[in-house]
Amino acid sequence: MPPGEPLVRWSWIVGNLDEIGRRLLEHVGIAAIAIVVGFVVSFALALATRRWRRLYGPILGVTGVLYAIPSLALFALVVPFAGLSLLSAEIALVSYTILILVRNIVTGLDTVPAEVLEAASGMGLTPGQRLWRVELPIALPIIVAGLRIATVTTIGLVTVTSLIGQGGLGYLIVTIGYDGLFPTAILVGALLSVLLAVAADAGLVLLQRSMTPWARARGR
Repeated sequence: MPPGEPLVRWSWIVGNLDEIGRRLLEHVGIAAIAIVVGFVVSFALALATRRWRRLYGPILGVTGVLYAIPSLALFALVVPFAGLSLLSAEIALVSYTILILVRNIVTGLDTVPAEVLEAASGMGLTPGQRLWRVELPIALPIIVAGLRIATVTTIGLVTVTSLIGQGGLGYLIVTIGYDGLFPTAILVGALLSVLLAVAADAGLVLLQRSMTPWARARGR
């Protein structure tokens, strides 16, 4: 930062609100795709492990290895196959969600009491009806807890995708801020990323409460 340069240049923020808003929307879009795709893949894998339990260990093993790879290294592994593209970013981001989501979905479903399952079957519910009408509502708090972790993690990791040209708030932090030695852009990008993660987490909490009114009633 040049001598005498203020840490925050408010005039730049005011003059670039359109650019900041565009980068924020890009960030939300990239994160949303990764979370939705990651949840769909994880849900399918979790159901597969319910049917074939021996798959649970290998799935956790593979996804655990992917989760342990540093983000920059994982992007470097994906880029040669998918190029500097949104696909590369999404493959890497989705891979970080699967371990968390599969584990929480399976754990949540496993917490459903056996007598509840027996009662549901005794009422004539098919396995599919039992899953959607009985098991998932009971497992929802644990599933949402995993979704909250995956969401906050993904929002933070999206900033790294700017290194492969995918914009988002990382563009403000890396391209304008770090490369241009401009701290205002770094602070704006970082602060918005944190606020976005906090807002998404709070939104998921509200969604869980709206979908489990019986839990609120029991807590009174």
